[in-house]
Parts: sequence; C-alpha cells; structure tokens
Amino acid sequence: MDLPADEGGAFICSMECTFCADCADALDETCPNCGGELLDRPARVGKTLKTYPAAAERRFRA
Repeated sequence: MDLPADEGGAFICSMECTFCADCADALDETCPNCGGELLDRPARVGKTLKTYPAAAERRFRA
C-alpha cells in the first residue's frame, strides 16, 4: 500500500518503519521490527516535499 508523504494516515516508529493506520491498529501501535511506539507520521508538504520528495523505492526488512 502506498502511503503518500503529503497525506496523513501513516504511522512511523523512531527507526522510520512506516505502517498504514489499519496495520498500526492491528499491531497495537508497536513496531514489530524494533518494538518502538508507532506514532502519527507528519505530512511533508509544500516546498519541503518538492525539495525532498518521498522515496519511490519500497524497502522491506529481510
């Protein structure tokens, strides 16, 4: 599932693992990779989004 950088609805831990809202709820807001707390990811908008666009490549933990 794509989680656009300029929209809400994504959750992130301190190690920058990112999850959709449904997955974060299912995980009880706990990152399965590092055990950290999943919090609302802030949106990246305007000039910042243009200067630092979101990565187009998905990365998965092996």
